[in-house]
Amino acid sequence: MSSPYAIAIVGATASGKTSVSLELARILNCEIISADSRQIYQYLDIGTAKPSQLELERCIHHFINILTPDIDYSAGKFAVEATNTIHQLISNQKVPLIVGGSGLYVRALCEGIFSEPTSEDSSEIRNQLESRLQLLGKQLLYEELQRVDRLSAEKYADKNPRRIIRALEFYYSTGIPFSQAQHENKTSEIPFRTLYFGIEHSREDLYNRINVRCEDMWRDGLVQETESILATGYSPTLNSLNTVGYKEAIQYLSGKISEKEALAAMQQSTRNYAKRQLTWCRKMDQIQWLGGSSVEIAEMIAEHFTQLQSKDL
Repeated sequence: MSSPYAIAIVGATASGKTSVSLELARILNCEIISADSRQIYQYLDIGTAKPSQLELERCIHHFINILTPDIDYSAGKFAVEATNTIHQLISNQKVPLIVGGSGLYVRALCEGIFSEPTSEDSSEIRNQLESRLQLLGKQLLYEELQRVDRLSAEKYADKNPRRIIRALEFYYSTGIPFSQAQHENKTSEIPFRTLYFGIEHSREDLYNRINVRCEDMWRDGLVQETESILATGYSPTLNSLNTVGYKEAIQYLSGKISEKEALAAMQQSTRNYAKRQLTWCRKMDQIQWLGGSSVEIAEMIAEHFTQLQSKDL
């Protein structure tokens, strides 16, 4: 018997994934698996474009608001926990609908946690490690590697900073020690097949959507939300807050940049992030790109899914 299907809606930020997923959930018997590395956090609502309470009530969502901002999470943990959730959904005759812009989360879940991150997946983590190398030196990074991946540290006893960063980048991206991944040297067996769909926009249209969304976030209280999170006692250096929107809001609140500069920087950073997301997507031949309204796209996905299901019967 062939493996069951899951549906994944991927694409750039602000492309309309949430609205399409809600329409699709209305048509099919779906529950949504959020593959977003920031929507997992409580309190980070406006800056992550988290579905509203009303939208969350329209369909069951998994992996939203599951952690406080001071707890680290990884693609590896997500893959394990989301796979268990998908097993439960399939056994209950539900269609797993994976939605999100975190390419590494999607790939870890749908292709296996031992796939090594690409530059697009983990550039933010690598940039942080590069900065720490410059500030702290290779010895402290090496000691960090000894704590999280002893076997790799033993292998890299020459303390080559490139190799140390590579191993740490893999660990912080996936939650899996690099030495373990090398030992396994295989992709985890995936108990379901994934149908990938992307939402297509012209570059001009997408960038306009991004600029408007950033303006809306700022107007709807992103600065106040950030201020509230910090007032609760969470450090501005947390990885969860090293996120487009919150970074700029923190800079504004600290007086480093003006409000106008912060919004412009947020828009530029979001456009750059969208470019990286699309670069990741374009490398996947199996993605079917669809355009139109949310309802039209959802109906096309539902029709394609239903046809495939019929063929497997």
